[in-house]
Amino acid sequence: MNKNIIITASIFGMLAVISGAFAAHGLRAWLTPQKLEIWHTAVQYQFYHTFALLFLSTFAHSKNKLITASYYLFTFGIIFFSGSLYVVACQDSLNLNLPQWIFIITPVGGLCFILGWLMLLLGALKK
Repeated sequence: MNKNIIITASIFGMLAVISGAFAAHGLRAWLTPQKLEIWHTAVQYQFYHTFALLFLSTFAHSKNKLITASYYLFTFGIIFFSGSLYVVACQDSLNLNLPQWIFIITPVGGLCFILGWLMLLLGALKK
């Protein structure tokens, strides 16, 4: 599992750097300051949880199912939370007519983050 976590974190870290640079150099002309702030929040949380994944990789050898659950929850949290914020930030510029249900994805991603931290806590207490 250690290798998979590191690979996942590496991909998310690389994409976070690309997303941040893209916002700084390419999106300023397209997005309002408010939408750039939404994009920035997505990048920020993606980085936080990329570092959390790297931290998890140090425990992956323990075969602890709670640590594995934390890995999956952080991964889906990044996809749902940050991914949906990237879409929301660009929806006006791209003339996207998003269905209302799409906006529930962001809090689902946030819940994944919270549960991921809870699983990490429980995994640490189990040891």
